[in-house]
Amino acid sequence: MNIEGLRYAQAVSQTKSFSAAARDYGVTQPALSNGVARLEEELGVKLFDRSPRGVKPTAQGARILPMIDHALGALDSIVVEAQRLARPAAGAIRMGVSPLIGGDLVACAFDAARGLSQPRDLVLREADLDLLRAALKAGDLDVLLVPAVEAMPAYRHRIILSEPVVVIDPAAAPGGTGPVELGVAAGADYILVPDTCGLTTFTTELFHSNDLALRTYPGEAASYRVLDEWAGMGVGAALLPRSKVTRQHASCRPLVRSGAPVEISYEAVWARENPLAADLEEFVDFLAEAAAPLGQDSAYDHEAASAYRRARE
Repeated sequence: MNIEGLRYAQAVSQTKSFSAAARDYGVTQPALSNGVARLEEELGVKLFDRSPRGVKPTAQGARILPMIDHALGALDSIVVEAQRLARPAAGAIRMGVSPLIGGDLVACAFDAARGLSQPRDLVLREADLDLLRAALKAGDLDVLLVPAVEAMPAYRHRIILSEPVVVIDPAAAPGGTGPVELGVAAGADYILVPDTCGLTTFTTELFHSNDLALRTYPGEAASYRVLDEWAGMGVGAALLPRSKVTRQHASCRPLVRSGAPVEISYEAVWARENPLAADLEEFVDFLAEAAAPLGQDSAYDHEAASAYRRARE
């Protein structure tokens, strides 16, 4: 079976777009589409349906694509271990972080680097997402720690932490303290920030994927910290990860979708062919383990969610 076709199918699954998958792999869209078509012919099943709304897995694809992910992950592990044995690498781990990544998660990264079988220094670089992705592709960074808002299917990924999202809406009915449904929250005018840290991408995709119009305030905040401040002043509404709310807001409420918490995830991204790939695999495992208590500390109030769902029923 052609491994390239498997990777192309994985990329389409992650990006939900043949054109985006082709750009990420640096091939033409016809070449990628032909690779997926050959794989489908070999498997005897159709993996994707195309429509004006995008690309979605077929029923057969929904069964097979996770198996493709598992197979490629196992293959990458073989290559990584071979690299470790043949060419032990030296040097620090250079990690790029989005401004949305909190200091507590960065501290976990330092702990993870020190806990490696071969402890390494960790060199940080904070920058906008586009700059971080370019540096990773150029080999100037070894790993990124960023919001999981844009697929890079040619790279390895691991979700490190997820946390609830809250809505701050000063114009909402006073006295409300419980969760607010996404459909109800869509009635507000939202302040956005430049699409650099990942928060605006997350907000836009959240509304778009749920067929909701995103109403926006005509101005723009410089950062999520200003977003928090302006929302408190009543300039407009805001969506924020709960850990990024720095002040008390009477109108700050958990955001839910069909009664389930809306969460934003942070992921590690690194190249399969990086000389430090074996150590990066270990580093990411340690980082996910070290960050687990943070997810428990910021866990959504499931009792409130259950009460909310019972009230809806």
